[in-house]
Amino acid sequence: MNLVPHLAVIATALGVTLALTPLVRLVGTRWGIVSHSGGRHVHHGAIPRIGGAAMFGGFAAAVFVRWLGERLWGWPPALTIVGEPVLGVLAGLGVMFAVGLLDDVVDLSAGQKLAGQIIGAGIAFAGGVSIDFVGNPIAGGIQMLGFLSLPITLFWMVGFANVVNLIDGMDGLAAGITAIAAVSLLVLAEETNQPLAAVLAAALVGVCVGFLRYNFNPASIFMGDSGALFLGFALACISLLGVMKSVAAITLVVPLLIIGVPVFDTLSAIIRRRRSGRPVHEADKGHIHHRLLGRGFTVRQTVLIIYVWSIALAVGGYAMRWVAPVFKILTFVLLAGLSGLMAYWLGLFEVAHHDED
Repeated sequence: MNLVPHLAVIATALGVTLALTPLVRLVGTRWGIVSHSGGRHVHHGAIPRIGGAAMFGGFAAAVFVRWLGERLWGWPPALTIVGEPVLGVLAGLGVMFAVGLLDDVVDLSAGQKLAGQIIGAGIAFAGGVSIDFVGNPIAGGIQMLGFLSLPITLFWMVGFANVVNLIDGMDGLAAGITAIAAVSLLVLAEETNQPLAAVLAAALVGVCVGFLRYNFNPASIFMGDSGALFLGFALACISLLGVMKSVAAITLVVPLLIIGVPVFDTLSAIIRRRRSGRPVHEADKGHIHHRLLGRGFTVRQTVLIIYVWSIALAVGGYAMRWVAPVFKILTFVLLAGLSGLMAYWLGLFEVAHHDED
């Protein structure tokens, strides 16, 4: 691994995010783009909610520095490799960020948000980011998807964006989980020789760590939909560019394990709301972090518990990259079983209060 370019990308993303966040926080406060306490929210007072603008700025700066390094300083090519879907990824990320920012500012309807997300995902797909096959973790080999590639890819990208958005309900939670996932994807991308995925993952690590300086409890700014949708969509693209193209036998399982906590939280919310006869998109106070708070843990303790859970799943996902097929299955069953026990203990599938945002 060539550490210098990656360290430069991480440092740039971290530094620019650190510098921009106070400015974005000031703008959010002065323009009244804030999240108020009450309902499902566990914070106190009015907190600016457009931190995603600082994160996107840090990410863009880091990508630009990497491009300069490849053009001027002899860094190994990643953004300048002919045929890589660089423009499609960056354009899709820009659209996803813009959709989230609009929602933070003017409160888009659910339909408008979904349409914008599909457009962003469609742009990335048109640029070359896609799920073209699925692998058989037992017998080996791959199954080409053909015309199903488009809907499956769009579902994957939009799904990733929304699971991160749904878990973003507590100081430092979404940024920390994304940082953990991005580190895992960075290592996997390097080991499987996927330079573009590695660069994007490195930038994401720096952005999240820099933002946590202001977002960890007690947070002075929230990332909002602009940050959460951007982070989730970035993870989706990185997984498609990295793991999905190189490890046919475990293409779907590894990324899902790496972001397993928000995926698990989303699935439990869907089941819980369907069982109670409420719309799937209706907000409630039954998410993992709400349940842990209800068990008497503090905000910081809750976030740290979820970090540890996320690290365990990420390590499991990484381990599946190397072990024999039978151990891949055993690893997945073990991690899924432990997560199931955690869900039972927390009562994730039980009916919860549904205070609206």
